[in-house]
Amino acid sequence: MRKRKLASAIGYSPGDPAPAVLASGRGREAEHIIAIAEQTGVAVVEDAALAALLDSSAKPGDFIPPWCWEAAAKILVFVTKVQ
Repeated sequence: MRKRKLASAIGYSPGDPAPAVLASGRGREAEHIIAIAEQTGVAVVEDAALAALLDSSAKPGDFIPPWCWEAAAKILVFVTKVQ
């Protein structure tokens, strides 16, 4: 059985208590999120474990749960360096 694609867009604004989920989706929605990121020059980082955690524990508008902070922070640092 083929796994369904998952994608989440995350962001952080200074002053917020944690990074937040900006968008999240499965299948076609995930592909759309990735396409928009690529079209607008936003770095895309593949992390299947974090995508699964966010899919099961947060929805758009939610702050990322504490158990995901370390993985999210690594991605945000990487994206900041790339841009």
